[in-house]
Amino acid sequence: MSFDLTGLLRDWPYDSEDNMRIVQATDGRNVLQVRQPLGVEQYELDGRPDGAQPFDAETVVEHLENRLESYRDSTGDDEGFELTHDECALMQSEGILYYYRYLLLFQLNDFERVIRDTGHNLRICNLLENYCTDEEDRNAVLQFKPYIVRMNAMARAMAQVREESPDEARKILDQAIAEIQALDKIDSPAFQFERVRSVNYLRSARDQVSDRPADPRKKLETELRQAVDNEDYERAAQIRDRIRELS
Repeated sequence: MSFDLTGLLRDWPYDSEDNMRIVQATDGRNVLQVRQPLGVEQYELDGRPDGAQPFDAETVVEHLENRLESYRDSTGDDEGFELTHDECALMQSEGILYYYRYLLLFQLNDFERVIRDTGHNLRICNLLENYCTDEEDRNAVLQFKPYIVRMNAMARAMAQVREESPDEARKILDQAIAEIQALDKIDSPAFQFERVRSVNYLRSARDQVSDRPADPRKKLETELRQAVDNEDYERAAQIRDRIRELS
């Protein structure tokens, strides 16, 4: 058995404009592959992105929610239930895996799975907010909650636009704006930056949702903001060129 990836990489050259594909694994399930300049990443489409089942559960979050339920069953409520430092670290690591995947899924317009994955990370936030007493452990994740709320709302809104329900899409975006503005302040530059950026982004998206056919220039401007937010500057430059052509 050879572990050399040369043949695989040669057969699938890197192309920044076309670097994702969904393929069928040997057991019949579909997986998402991403071609990077120096290799290939593979994500499970369902379950944990890495396919692991920690503590015989689908996710670390599910394991901890089960532990919480067992605690409630034995004590009658959740008073005194606390997450350990190691449990918080495991959730943070798991959340990063889901973050990587939902960014890719958003680009593929798989909004249902983006809703699911951002929902998973919001469950992490909920556990930390309620059961983590260490401020550093809490804020390591909660400083990014505005972004998670934004991506969850965008996916739900885009799903409504796809169903030709712009009023519902605008309602979702308005609710997300209010939720982000109401978040407890965290003394972190990342939190301040993400809160302002996410609110502005959602307002812009709300203003573009209408019953009229989408304006190609506005659509490109939205894609441009997304590319810049994702730090995909090569794609951002290409979109700018397309906007100039339309102008």
